[in-house]
Amino acid sequence: MPAKDPSREAHFPAIENRYGEKMDFWFAVMKDVEGQKYPEQIAHLRENYGFSQAHANALVMYSRGSVSAKKFETPAAYYKTVSPMQAKTMRAIFKAITTKYPKAELVIAWNQPMIRVNGHYIFGASAATKHILIAPWSTDVITQFADKMTDLDVKKKTIGIPNDWDIDTRLILGMVKARLAECK
Repeated sequence: MPAKDPSREAHFPAIENRYGEKMDFWFAVMKDVEGQKYPEQIAHLRENYGFSQAHANALVMYSRGSVSAKKFETPAAYYKTVSPMQAKTMRAIFKAITTKYPKAELVIAWNQPMIRVNGHYIFGASAATKHILIAPWSTDVITQFADKMTDLDVKKKTIGIPNDWDIDTRLILGMVKARLAECK
């Protein structure tokens, strides 16, 4: 699968085509709302011009100086930005998955390490200050395994684990297997 262009400018031709104005017009619109907060700028584009969330985000973020949505090139680059304990835990989780499923590919998506198989996102993780969030990309999978995660912080789409979690490989691999079954 070819890499998607992460630059904000990659959205500009579609913005011009879909909303019927050249980018100079849209930059002037952004100049008018320059002092507003991000959510207000997004709402302005969506409510007044019918922008999609993706196009509004690209224009707002570009106007704020962020020219690329891509922050990390590799999982290793991501791990350098989290605590050593978080990196160790995340590496162990992904190693368990890629060992069991050799076709699984560890990639960066949405600026976080993710497991992808045949173009489907299967499992991801992200680090916060006091915990790691893991996600099997399926609310059904989380619901299916909720009774096995009573000691974890289970939300609708994510599971909070301690930074130094003693990895429950059986649980992780069970969720991955269930997610893979959904993707067939």
